[in-house]
Amino acid sequence: MPKKLIIFTDGGARNNPGPAGIGAVLMGEDRCVAAQISEYIGETTNNQAEYRAVLAALEKAEELGAEELEFFLDSELVVKQLNREYRVKDANLAPLFIRIYNQTLNFKKVTFTHVPREMNKEADRLVNLAIDRGTGIKK
Repeated sequence: MPKKLIIFTDGGARNNPGPAGIGAVLMGEDRCVAAQISEYIGETTNNQAEYRAVLAALEKAEELGAEELEFFLDSELVVKQLNREYRVKDANLAPLFIRIYNQTLNFKKVTFTHVPREMNKEADRLVNLAIDRGTGIKK
């Protein structure tokens, strides 16, 4: 298994808050997909879903034995919070932030980078697939 993973994550809620899903694509440096996540997580907000996607990807990366992680997200807010450029003021996000922070300590290196939505299409597709499956309603 690759020691370094490139990870695209996304989370979304329809109607914010509303039915939500998470998506992630974990790849080796050769861009071969090592794992994918597409999971319905019930009713929550967009930001909570974004955080839950990162957390799920961290857990999967640890399972895969990765040592270095490069995350790419299209949520600028979440990236800035995870990079500690912005404080986490939302009481519902704070425990997720702490869980993510603690989980990152299991790796040699973890980075979080903001990318435009167009560069995160596969993770977004996995989010919508999860919500469609979870609700039985296609977007």
